[in-house]
Amino acid sequence: MSFVISLAIALWCVSIGWSFTQALETSPILAQSQNPLRPRTEVGKELYVSTCSGCHIPIPPEVLPTETWQELLEKPNKHYGTSIPNFIRLSQVLIWDYLKTSSRPILIKEAPIPFYIEQSQYFKILHPRVEFTEPITHKSCIVCHPGVKQFDYRTLTPEWKDSP
Repeated sequence: MSFVISLAIALWCVSIGWSFTQALETSPILAQSQNPLRPRTEVGKELYVSTCSGCHIPIPPEVLPTETWQELLEKPNKHYGTSIPNFIRLSQVLIWDYLKTSSRPILIKEAPIPFYIEQSQYFKILHPRVEFTEPITHKSCIVCHPGVKQFDYRTLTPEWKDSP
């Protein structure tokens, strides 16, 4: 008798667990919002994009070296003459995880840390055939990259799509 009751309880527990699993898989909001296994870098990227896009377009981490990002994050109250609003330590740590993973250290160790896009060797490497006629700023990106507002720098305008 106790075996039958134990078996019934076990089957009931398995069916309840299966039901919850199915509910989570069919509900995209529940499945995405509370996923503790989501990588920190993914969360850091989302925080980076939302934090930076409040004032300007977010620059891809690959454009500036790791040392630049580190310096900018260590001094959020001195961000190009302004202060980053509502910047808490947890956001800082998560954004740093993303930026250090997605950027590279300075190529030449004695080189100064570039704080502007036009000073970055990586920016120049990423744009080998582009000749800029005006000073490069974060606002220049939208000319060739129409998907900037969606953090899409891979999509190019038609005149650059098939360029050599």
